[in-house]
Amino acid sequence: MDSSGVPGVTVVSRGFVDAMEMQSGVLGFDPAVIYVPHPIQNLSADELNKIADDVIEPALALLTSKE
Repeated sequence: MDSSGVPGVTVVSRGFVDAMEMQSGVLGFDPAVIYVPHPIQNLSADELNKIADDVIEPALALLTSKE
């Protein structure tokens, strides 16, 4: 979508930083990425909401920035 001019942001658990960087390198693409705590599968709804609240502004900034 980015190559079509539609901005995007990838949200990735910090447990997958190395995989994200390797995949980006292989693809030759430098995506907008926000990392969240790892693991997330055992978090409560309140804890997940807190993470979402923490990343919404940075995500919107990445989506609306002009590069």
